[in-house]
Amino acid sequence: MSSTNLRTLSRYSDSLSYAYLEHAVIEQEQNSIAAFTSDGRISLPAANLSCLLLGPGTRITHAAIKVLAECGALVAWTGHDGLRFYASGQGKTRLSQGIELQAKHWADPDLRLQVVRRMYQLRFSERLPRRLTLQQIRGKEGVRVRDVYQKLARQYGVAWHGRSYDRKSWQSADPVNKALSAANSALYGVISAGLHALGYSLSLGFIHTGKQLSFVYDIADLFKTETSIPAAFEAAAQGDLKVESRARSIFRDRASHERLQDRLVKATANLFSSEKPNSQGDNVEVSEPADLWDPQGNQRGGILHGCDDP
Repeated sequence: MSSTNLRTLSRYSDSLSYAYLEHAVIEQEQNSIAAFTSDGRISLPAANLSCLLLGPGTRITHAAIKVLAECGALVAWTGHDGLRFYASGQGKTRLSQGIELQAKHWADPDLRLQVVRRMYQLRFSERLPRRLTLQQIRGKEGVRVRDVYQKLARQYGVAWHGRSYDRKSWQSADPVNKALSAANSALYGVISAGLHALGYSLSLGFIHTGKQLSFVYDIADLFKTETSIPAAFEAAAQGDLKVESRARSIFRDRASHERLQDRLVKATANLFSSEKPNSQGDNVEVSEPADLWDPQGNQRGGILHGCDDP
């Protein structure tokens, strides 16, 4: 296929992670966008932005949405501090190999089990024995995460009484639980943008199931102990004031340091063995018509099949 049939933008793994805005008006600014808040004007590099999270009190113009769509940036509408996900726009990819490969492994019990075991294996430095059942692996994972919480609590001098908060009484949560929710929400935004960019379904989860973001939760769990969880404890150690905002900021720095986006691209592709879709997250818009499925192999689209029949 000639290069004239393709339109390629920056790769997802090369993009900035995300930006969160609330109580702002977002408008087009030349070939990019700008946000206007009570604190002034903020220029945002749309071409290098992976995900824009819009919180309460935000308004965005049609022209700004058009620029973001052309740049392949995911736009997501969220609740306060990004803690609830309501809706999102399109990501970078225009191809379907990712979701087809994901659906194949999701629908086949044996292939799904392989993916689940790979997901758990990625969380451990040592090799998991094949004889372990899923229940035993989940037990080991529970111990691992518990130890991470306790280690970080000691490291940052933060009181830790377990992961607990009431959605109906958010302000009653302790600082570290507020920070965890905020940092995890930011992580979900970055993961959602990445999976959109790579052409996967957010809802076809392998370990998690039954939720709109099941696959997001699957992939996020691969990176929480290196990014959002330590970011939350570091933020909580600095006090309760603006702890959610501070947690998101620290998470963003950690995500950059840990090369989260690049690792996300590679880890997700490796879950599906040697069958890998376009793993660059390129915004490739193909002018050729879609292929037609056939049991003997896909057939070319865009032609009148049967015209040469006698």
